[in-house]
Amino acid sequence: MYPEYISELTPMSQKVLLNAKEVQIALHRLACQLIENHDTFSNTVLIGIQPRGIYLAERLKTLLEADYKIKKVSLGYLDITFYRDDFRRSDKPLEANTTNIDFIVEDKKVVFIDDVLYTGRSIRSALTAIQSFGRPLEIELLTLIDRRFSRHLPIQPDYRGRQVDAINDEKVKVCWKENEGEDAVYLVKS
Repeated sequence: MYPEYISELTPMSQKVLLNAKEVQIALHRLACQLIENHDTFSNTVLIGIQPRGIYLAERLKTLLEADYKIKKVSLGYLDITFYRDDFRRSDKPLEANTTNIDFIVEDKKVVFIDDVLYTGRSIRSALTAIQSFGRPLEIELLTLIDRRFSRHLPIQPDYRGRQVDAINDEKVKVCWKENEGEDAVYLVKS
C-alpha cells in the first residue's frame, strides 16, 4: 500500500493550524490589540466563556499583567449552558459549569473570550446571560480561531488570533497545555 493512501484510510486525520510557538505569538498579538483599545483596563473586564474560553482568558490575563505590566485585570467566567437555544434538545442531563463573576459589569467594557467562533450561537447565549449581571457599556468578542463560512448568526469577532476556512465535517480542536498537555490548534477531519 502506498503511503499517500494510508491517511485516507484512517478514520480521522488532523492538520496542525497553529503549533505552540504560533499560539504564543497569537496570544501576544491579541494582548497588544487589547492594550491598544483598553489601555489600563480600568473600565474593562474580561469574561471567559465556559468551558473552553477560560483557558484563553486566563492566558491573556497572565500575559497582560506579567509581560505588559497592566496592574489588575478583572477576569470572570460565564456559564451559558441554560441560555443556549439547543439545551433542551439533548437526551442526556446537562452539566453546568461555574459562573464566577465577582465584579460589577454595569457600565463596563466587557470582552467576551472564547477559543473558537463557529456558528455564533454560544456568543448569542453569552449576550443573554451577561444581562443577569448588569448592563455593560459595550461588549467586544475575542476568539483564538474564527471559523469563517459557518455562521448561523451575524456575529463577528473584534479580535481574532487566526481565521480558518473549514467545512462542516471538519472540526477545529484547540489544545491548551493546562488541559491537554500541549498548546496547539488542529483541523480534524472525520
